[in-house]
Order: sequence, then C-alpha cells, then structure tokens
Amino acid sequence: MRKLILLGGIAAMATLFALNASAADWNFYGSARVQTFVTDTDNKGGVQDTKNFSQTLQGNSRIGAKVRVSDELTGHFEYGSSGGNANIRQLYGEWDFGPGKFLVGQTYSPLNLPLSNQVYNSDEDLNSFGNPYAGRQAMLQLTFGNFKIAAIETDTDTLGVANATTEITLPKIEASYQLDLKNSYLILAGGYQTYEIYNPATLTTNDVDSYILALGGHITFDSFYLAANLYVAQNTGPYNLASAADDMPTLVGSTLTDNESLGYILVGGMKLNDTFSFEAGYGYTEAELDQDGSIEDDVASYYIQSTITLTDGVFFVPEIGVIDNKQDNQGNEESEIVYYGIKWQINF
Repeated sequence: MRKLILLGGIAAMATLFALNASAADWNFYGSARVQTFVTDTDNKGGVQDTKNFSQTLQGNSRIGAKVRVSDELTGHFEYGSSGGNANIRQLYGEWDFGPGKFLVGQTYSPLNLPLSNQVYNSDEDLNSFGNPYAGRQAMLQLTFGNFKIAAIETDTDTLGVANATTEITLPKIEASYQLDLKNSYLILAGGYQTYEIYNPATLTTNDVDSYILALGGHITFDSFYLAANLYVAQNTGPYNLASAADDMPTLVGSTLTDNESLGYILVGGMKLNDTFSFEAGYGYTEAELDQDGSIEDDVASYYIQSTITLTDGVFFVPEIGVIDNKQDNQGNEESEIVYYGIKWQINF
C-alpha cells in the first residue's frame, strides 16, 4: 500500500512538472569550446624559460536554456565546466512589470563591457588587462530601458591580517547606461563597495572602500569596427574586478593604504566575408599603492586573430599574442609570455 502511495505521488509530481513545462517555452542551447595553445614563457631573475602545449576543454563551455513563461515572466539557466566540474554560470528569473524589469538571481553584473574577443585563456577578452569585468554575481537588478542598477553580493578580503574579521553593512552597488547612436554605442558603468575590517592585534577597525568608473564605446564603419574603453578605480582587489596587476590595498597595524588603478583597451577588426573575419587588440592596466615612494605594478596584453567560420555555429579562431607582465610593485622585472594556437568551438 505504501509503495502504491509513493508511486502515485511520484506520478502526480511528474505530471505536474510536465504540465508546467509544456506551458513555458524552453529554448535549450549549448557551446563546446576546446583550446589548443602553445605558451612560450620568458622568465626573469635566472628562472629557466618554459614552453608548453595545452589542449583543454574551456571552462566557459556551457549548456543552458532560456525560458519564456509569459510576456511578463522569463528565466535563464546556464551550466559551465570550470575545473572539470559542472558549475552554475547563470540562474535567474526576470519580471517585466511595464516601466521596467526586475531580475532575481545570478548573471553578468552591470560592470561588464564586452568589447574584446581575445580567445586565449578561455576567452580572456582582455578582461584582466584593462577591460572592466566584475563577473557573474548574485544580484537584485532593475532595468529601465538601457539603464541598469543592481544590488550585488559583496566580496571581502582580510588583506593578509592574521585573525582579522570583516563586517558587511551594505551590498555592492553597480549601474550602467548604454547610449545607442547610429552605427555606434557608448557605455558608462560604475560600481561601489564598502566593508569594515577589524585587526585584533591593534584593536582597530578600518573601512575598505572600492569604486570603479568606466567608459567604453564601439563604432562600425561598413565592415570595419573599433572599440575602446578607459577605467579608473580604487581597491579593485577586494572588489574582485578582473586584473592581472597587484591591486590589493594594504593594512599594516592600524594604517590602511588604498590601491589606485587605471586600465584601457583598444580593439579593431573587420569582417571580410561570411567565412573570414579579423581582429587585433591591446590592453593595459596598472595599480599603485597611494603612498610616497610606491611603484606601480603594470601589465599589458596584445593579440591578432582570425575567426574562420565553417558553417553556422561551427568555427575556429587562430590567435597569436603576448602577455607582458612588465614589473611588479617592487620594481622587479616579470615574465613575458608569447602564445599561439587555436580555439575550436561548436554552438548547438
């Protein structure tokens, strides 16, 4: 009797799910990406140079679905393969209430300017080299036309202080506005975060304040295009903004020293035909502690690539580029990487 009741309950649940699923429009998709690259690293300070070939499934390979329940209610989920394990990239629902939209879940934050198509390092897109990118975060977001504002989960760091504790009183706040023009657009985006860090050794509390202000744009001339951005920021390390520079503030005793950052990129490309397109890009970022005698830690990356499309959804991207780690914040010369290889991708 108990088995019959259990089986009946499972059947009822399956029927209910099927009815709900059939009432919504599920648009499934996927993207498989494999990178095959050689990295030739010129190490400094007497360390032996290295040259390695790597073939891996990119961490941003994905499978997901966009769901349309009604004209007012939609959803989206997306799983990736980071570290060889399934992980949630995006999971959110969005309600269109007329004047605007309300989003609940995890997706790309407003501080995301997708202006580069650099494919090395699982589609780096110059994100660590001058292109502002704050990742996919848990958020509550309002959208009004081209304006977005979001309350986002706060990131913290104890800045290497032993037994330190942190206190969060506000969420991270980000906003962006896109101005669409003829054959071009401009994006203004910014973010702010604050939290407190308590140092038990000195019995003192310090506020760690972070901000980012970015301006980017894209313009198209027939088959040619140009894109660029510039950002200025403070304490992007605790904020968790992508950066290859040492962008952490320091806390020594009761003295907190902020870290100031700057970054920019310039990208240009052209579409020759439906099979071949080309792009080149350069990105630079630097970070420096706000104190006398400090030395900036700067990095740069540049690349040239061609996207070769075999058929709809099937393409590969040969790319050659350089990652120049220049010098660290002690003035020491760092490594330079020359890389070359291909990204292979099928969207389905």
